[in-house]
Amino acid sequence: MEHPLLHRVQTLYERFDPALVDALDQIYSNEVVFEDPLHRVEGLPALRRYFAGLVEGLDECRFEFADVVTESDAGQGGQAVLFWTMHYRHRKLRGGAPLKLAGSSHLKFTDRVTYHRDYFDAGAMLYEHVPVLGFVIRKLKARLG
Repeated sequence: MEHPLLHRVQTLYERFDPALVDALDQIYSNEVVFEDPLHRVEGLPALRRYFAGLVEGLDECRFEFADVVTESDAGQGGQAVLFWTMHYRHRKLRGGAPLKLAGSSHLKFTDRVTYHRDYFDAGAMLYEHVPVLGFVIRKLKARLG
């Protein structure tokens, strides 16, 4: 059975918008550690600032969850990996065209999430969509096979 907190996490991330920033304290502990390929932040206030900055540049963002793998500690919490696809639009990436990115999140939790690490290809998310840099990265990937 899936932990109720994981359902709340998925529901919150279905729409990555300013309302998410206001609701972070519903799922994250005050001492949360959050990491992704671009940043590491510690504490709920730092996580709020980080997410507020992310939301600011996005025209649209939502997460679609595929699978969840959990390991619990006698019902008192545990850890989980959530596999997702992020659908997003940013006016500075590909002229605001819809983009998508596959990734996963590793969560550790008790009554709230204490650790959250996202895994995704930062190049596929950002760099490949910047005009000159994207061309170079796509050519390199093609050459490397």
